[in-house]
Amino acid sequence: MTYPLELRRVSKTYESGSTNVYALQNVDLVVSPGELVAIMGPSGSGKSTLLTISGTLEEPSEGEVLIGGVDVSGMSPNNRARLRRRSVGYVFQDFNLLPGLTAVENVSLPLELDGIRAKAAHAEGLAALEKLGVAERADRFPDELSGGERQRVAIARAVVGERKILLADEPTGSLDSVNGESVMRLLRTACHHGVAGVIVTHDAQLASWADRVVFLRDGRMVDQTGMPARSRAPVSVKGAR
Repeated sequence: MTYPLELRRVSKTYESGSTNVYALQNVDLVVSPGELVAIMGPSGSGKSTLLTISGTLEEPSEGEVLIGGVDVSGMSPNNRARLRRRSVGYVFQDFNLLPGLTAVENVSLPLELDGIRAKAAHAEGLAALEKLGVAERADRFPDELSGGERQRVAIARAVVGERKILLADEPTGSLDSVNGESVMRLLRTACHHGVAGVIVTHDAQLASWADRVVFLRDGRMVDQTGMPARSRAPVSVKGAR
């Protein structure tokens, strides 16, 4: 079976003076379609490094990263960037919306950068906003949207088109518990449509929304709760709560 995301014995080493610092050590991770995986661990455990390597923003020092079954290590930077635009979506903690673009323009921009004509990109962007319940705000600028609406626009941008992987780095970090659960509900909705999701969070209550929780310490995967989707009996993808 081909998985949206697979890490095989991935390690990442940084030089610090005369010593090496291991950000990740021999990490194996497989994420199936429709599965939401939460990554937890103390500060400096390698959570964000795992996310950036998963999204091809960084290269591992050792090991393999496969996206849709394709090993990205042999790709040119341009081909990696193209794969990233087409297959990987990010949700940043501050949502990173461009203030000079409307909601639908923010969502459709990655498609246009990938060569899709503006009219078709606009239609796909509008469809993504519709799935997340904010299509009626499509022509509003980010500063005209509420915090919850900006969250939805950011997630729509991350999953628009044919993207198969959703990566989110502390997307609820600056939010209260009610809004944090709203974000997790939206991420679950995205996975309900078949996207493979990986989120970094420090909040165990929010992580409980995931199908599986992976714990890192000192760059190593030390434990996980929940069963990997590939090991379960076939069932329909779990929807949003």
